Amino acid sequence: MVKEKSHWKESLNLVVSLLLIWFIASLGCSILWRDWLDEHAFKVGNAPFGFWMAQQGSIIVFILLLFIYAIGMNKLDKKYHN
Repeated sequence: MVKEKSHWKESLNLVVSLLLIWFIASLGCSILWRDWLDEHAFKVGNAPFGFWMAQQGSIIVFILLLFIYAIGMNKLDKKYHN
């Protein structure tokens, strides 16, 4: 019973952390801070960073988070189900 609760708590922490990163990358960088990033941040190619995050960056971040989730859950499963 303690083992299941620990597994649930760690997996929930992983999911919440990844959702927070996704929220910041998708909503924050693409919409809320886009104008500021366009003026003050670097450029990716010829595109301002805020524009690039809105068009491609947030999608790339989402795909990376999928891989991180899969790797993290595999580690948790090996840790608690052996």
